[in-house]
Amino acid sequence: MKKRAVYVLDSDVFIAAKNAYYSFDICPGFWDAIVQAYRHDRVRSIDRIKAELVAGQPKEDLVVWVKETVPAGFFHGTQAKAVLDAYTEIALWVQRSTQYLDRAKAKFATEADGWLVAYCMVHGTCVVTNEQPRPDSRSRVLLPDVCTQFKVPSKDTFTMLRSLAVKLDLRAQEAT
Repeated sequence: MKKRAVYVLDSDVFIAAKNAYYSFDICPGFWDAIVQAYRHDRVRSIDRIKAELVAGQPKEDLVVWVKETVPAGFFHGTQAKAVLDAYTEIALWVQRSTQYLDRAKAKFATEADGWLVAYCMVHGTCVVTNEQPRPDSRSRVLLPDVCTQFKVPSKDTFTMLRSLAVKLDLRAQEAT
């Protein structure tokens, strides 16, 4: 039997969704599907992504959703020794790279991306991000390129939704 993928979501998945195509007022089904997929052990994220998400305004839809709706176990910790070791390997690779500009390396060191890849390396899970690979980039260390370097699968939001067989049906409301 084929093992079902477990998806670990980057902050841009949540942020892009709430800012555009799956905003809370237009498409609540997207947000329900994320929680439902978590309950079936198919979707999660990490503590460092949660920290990025809750850094917004306290009354912002996404911040409220993370604090009030997302189940407690959704955001997994990154303190395990294996994850710390994997992160060290990733961080050293970025810092030693002659490809990236110093400002790109510094920015990468302050973000959750390296932790996301490290977590997925250790747990055999798949990164979900809206970033596109740009292997020749010098000004930015992109998540899909780090995934490729460390043989961690990465997918976009739409691929994940299709794999999870999510259907976002129209809920027509009576005109007032």
